[in-house]
Amino acid sequence: MSFKTILVHLDHSERSAARAALAARWARAHESHLVGLVPTGLRDGVIPADAVATGMTDFIAESADYLRRRAEAISREFRQSISAAGSLSYEVRLVEGATIDAVVQHGRASDLVVLGQDDASNAMDIPLHGLAGHVLMEVGQPVLIVPSAGQFESVPRNAVVAWNGSREAAVALHAALPALRRASSVTLASFRRPKEEDDDRQPSGADMLRFLSRHGIQATFERNVTGIDIADALLSRVAELGADLLVMGGYGHSRLRELILGGVTRQILAQMTVPVLTAH
Repeated sequence: MSFKTILVHLDHSERSAARAALAARWARAHESHLVGLVPTGLRDGVIPADAVATGMTDFIAESADYLRRRAEAISREFRQSISAAGSLSYEVRLVEGATIDAVVQHGRASDLVVLGQDDASNAMDIPLHGLAGHVLMEVGQPVLIVPSAGQFESVPRNAVVAWNGSREAAVALHAALPALRRASSVTLASFRRPKEEDDDRQPSGADMLRFLSRHGIQATFERNVTGIDIADALLSRVAELGADLLVMGGYGHSRLRELILGGVTRQILAQMTVPVLTAH
């Protein structure tokens, strides 16, 4: 498996440029084709209150024109940033559909979808929340979520994989193999409660290390016992190891746009400090 096509969601938020730059670095490192997806926002139904002057005779037409002009500006900035950084196979897709639908539709024709963490910096202007969670549950491809704060100037070299032997953890681990091959350090970290027994129905740590070794990945396996929330323990371990990528399974479901995420997934998406590569 490799990331032959990487799709990045672009918008007018403050972090869009940082997200695009990270996606471009991954695309160059993996020799991928990069797709910049720019939904106009028209089908999402909300625009800034002061975007269209009062008294306009055709508010809907003026709103659509404003949103398209804004999307075109985002597209130009993306093209300029790619050109300034050097050669890369890429394209821009400006689409009118609802953002979740557009990202899911185009993401299914990609190997990796790059999204941003929910960001309140443009709270008056961004009506769409929970995009990463919805896409994770629906797209059927791995998702790389970029934190709303921090700088990530290089492809990951120190990765932590949250491992509990579950289907979701296995799917995420397999999806992350191209990124893990490029890492200098890979740690599989498992967590359990005090007095909780290891599940002998799951692959052993030795089995997983041998599996990764066959893929050219030298990793270590550690078992952690914690009395605090698993999400807090995992994020603490990520910080202690100086990791710059977290790989974890995505737990939950999405039905008729009702998003229900598992507790650990929800906490990580809210509190993440490094990019998270996840899959459901």
